[in-house]
Amino acid sequence: MPQDRLTLVFSALADPTRRDIVARLAVGDATVNQLAAPYDVTVQAVSKQIKVLEDAGLVSRSRDAQRRPVHLEAGVFDLMTKWIERYRQAAEERFTRLDAVLDQLDRPQPGSAEPAAAQREQGAAS
Repeated sequence: MPQDRLTLVFSALADPTRRDIVARLAVGDATVNQLAAPYDVTVQAVSKQIKVLEDAGLVSRSRDAQRRPVHLEAGVFDLMTKWIERYRQAAEERFTRLDAVLDQLDRPQPGSAEPAAAQREQGAAS
């Protein structure tokens, strides 16, 4: 997923109204009128919000007789999840290395019965 596509997706999801629309579409497809019902704005305003989501690839519209239901495109979330997971794994690896260093600092030093961390605390108290 190119960076500009990610930017479109995350920008679209930055708005709380659009996030709410996405959450409601996770339950099932809905028309623009159905999506607009809980908001104190015009159907046209909600339609503009849906257009932003559509441009980002998060939703699509289909034709069902006279209706044009809005459908959540789950594939985009898979791509976002992979992008996020890559950085989550890198952060977790850094924390694992930090844990190993901290564990080593808590082990008794050669020739001492106390862990290095306790020695540092005693030295700071002196």
